Amino acid sequence: MNEAVVPAQTDVVEIGRIMEMIPHRYPFLLVDKVIDLQPHESALGIKNVTINEPQFQGHFPSRAIMPGVMIVESMAQTAAVLVVHSLGAESEGKLVYFMSIDNCRFRRPVVPGDVMHVQVTKERSRGAVWRFKGEVRVADDLAAEAVFSAMIVDE
Repeated sequence: MNEAVVPAQTDVVEIGRIMEMIPHRYPFLLVDKVIDLQPHESALGIKNVTINEPQFQGHFPSRAIMPGVMIVESMAQTAAVLVVHSLGAESEGKLVYFMSIDNCRFRRPVVPGDVMHVQVTKERSRGAVWRFKGEVRVADDLAAEAVFSAMIVDE
């Protein structure tokens, strides 16, 4: 007799809960939802890129392109949700500071209308310091990747 394999339960984090977990707000909140969160392991964030975001007024008026630093920031915010979720309620509202960004590469432009799938995977954590590998995909295309570390701190 074959038994059906049930996939592991993953958590979904909606925007209201994200705003409880991390201190970022519009216009700098760069993750709309986390659809696959594996505590202490990985998270998949979603960022819907829209033309009405303020960065597109100047980057660039004739050809709107998501700034690379904002793409990397979306990785960091997705990682922050993973850290806060993994550590529990006592970590909510704490800041997560970048410590390093390594091997960052931009592979294709991200433009309004794109949906960024932001995958972050924990490489290691020691105390308050966490190291991640991040990838941003649009459809099936790799748009950006980086390895980065961050530290969770009290305000």
